[in-house]
Amino acid sequence: MRLFECGSLVPGCEWHTRADNDAEIVRRVVEHMRVTHGETTIRENMINNIKVRIVDESKAA
Repeated sequence: MRLFECGSLVPGCEWHTRADNDAEIVRRVVEHMRVTHGETTIRENMINNIKVRIVDESKAA
């Protein structure tokens, strides 16, 4: 299982998501960024910042 914690990108945000693959996590994070953080444009560098913060849940501490 893969894990993304929004606080690793947006300090103070406690939202997180888990999925079997990175593509699904990126989709969920983009939606979260739009709805919760008011991001209207998600640029390629934001996608890259999301991807590098996705970890294997078993390795998260």
